[in-house]
Order: sequence, then structure tokens, then C-alpha cells
Amino acid sequence: MQNKMMIEKLVQFTHLEKFYGYLPGMDEALQARLFGLDPEEYRAVKNRFDANARDTALELLEDGSLARRVDRLPFRAGQTVVGVGDSITDDLQSWLEIVRYLLQERRPRDGIRVVNVGLSAHTTAMVLRRFVPNVVASKPDWILCLLGGNDGTRVGPEPNKPQVSPEETAKNLEAMRRIAKEQTGAEWVWITPPTYDEERASTFPPFKMGQSVFRNDDIVAIGDYIREQEEPVVDIQEVFGMPADPGLQGPDGVHPSLEGQKAIARAFVERLAP
Repeated sequence: MQNKMMIEKLVQFTHLEKFYGYLPGMDEALQARLFGLDPEEYRAVKNRFDANARDTALELLEDGSLARRVDRLPFRAGQTVVGVGDSITDDLQSWLEIVRYLLQERRPRDGIRVVNVGLSAHTTAMVLRRFVPNVVASKPDWILCLLGGNDGTRVGPEPNKPQVSPEETAKNLEAMRRIAKEQTGAEWVWITPPTYDEERASTFPPFKMGQSVFRNDDIVAIGDYIREQEEPVVDIQEVFGMPADPGLQGPDGVHPSLEGQKAIARAFVERLAP
């Protein structure tokens, strides 16, 4: 049972086609085998997470006020909306997948294209390296940026350091924004990375094994930088609270639960369609 849960988590957050889709043999059958599954099992796991995203969107649309806000989201018919992020976006039941279904259910005739280029375990430096082929090449009309969580991750015993310094995080985000402005003309939306449940993260076995340390002070510093930007900001740190609401964070204290992803999607809609 434990092994099955671990494999399902890997499928939820690890999408090999985003890294190696250019390889001619990177088909569904190979991806399934790499997870120790046959294609039917692999498809079933992915479909369960996809169903979670759709069901969550339908739950949100039961709120008539929110449904009308979805109608007013500033995306025009035929536009391409690209979500840039780490595992919080790459998650098969992420806020972006929920937003995808909100648009499909409420505005099916608009043909709005939602592209998820979230990459699990990526820092801003790693996303910057892939920004042109992944984001610019998608020809976005809108770019939704939720990054920084992996930058603040510390490794090893005290004294330790973030993987990416706050100063370098700011430079990486500024570089992405500049490239997007010069090469796409896309509208830009910032989303602050959610706060952590530090206690839960400190006892999560994989994090303990890897000596990964997560501090809210680090993630809030990134949020402070984002809140200073001139473009629209969806402040998820305000939604999650400090420390994070345990009901919005998952078992590891770092990755939002489905309820947390739902809260991010709701906050996104409410901020862009007040």
C-alpha cells in the first residue's frame, strides 16, 4: 500500500514528457513502465487526479458569485494562458488545472487555451533556463507566474542557506518578466508562493532523509518582493496564513492539499475578476 501511494505521488508530480518529450521513444507506454505501471494503470492514476481537478472546479461553480467572476476573467476568446511554476503548478490537480476546468465549464465557446509549463523541483534559475523554449514558444497572451518555493529550500544542518538567495531570486524573476515583455507582449500576473506548515515539513520522512529545511521567513521574503511589483498580484500567502493553515497544506507541509489548490484557484479568480 505504501509503495502504491508513493508511485501515485510520483505520477502526480513527475511529468517526463515535459523534460524529454523531444525523444522519439517518450510515449505513454514508456512513461508507464518507468513508474512500474502498465499503460492502463498509469492512465487510471492520471485520470483520478484529473477528475479531482474537474470535480473541484464544479464545486467552486456551485457558488453563483464565483461563477459570474469566471465569466468576467479578462481572458478573451482564443487567447493562450500559460502557467509558469514549480510542483505547485505541475501537480495534476493544481490550481491551474482547476482554472482550466472553470473556463471549460463556464466558457466553452471561448476556446481559451491553458498551457501548464510548471516543472516540479525547479528553482527560478532552472525555470529561467527553460523560459524561452517553454514559455515564449507557447506564444502566450497571459503569463501566470507562481515561483520561488524551491529557491527558499535549505539543505543540511545549521548553518545552511537557501538554494537560491533572495537577491538572485529577484534577478531571475526580473529576467523572466523582461524576456516576456520584449518577446511576447503578454499580460503578466504574479502569484505569491504559499506559506509552509514548518512542523509538518520537519517530520516528513523524505524531507528528513534529504535534510531539506523549509522556513516561512524565506518564503515570505520572496512574497514581499512579489508584492512590490506593478503587475497584478494574487497573494496566496495572505490566503494560507502564517504559518500555513493545516487544512490547506498537504501531509508534507509544503505542497498544498486539494483544498489548498482550491483556495488558490478561488483567490486567483477573485483577484482577476473583482
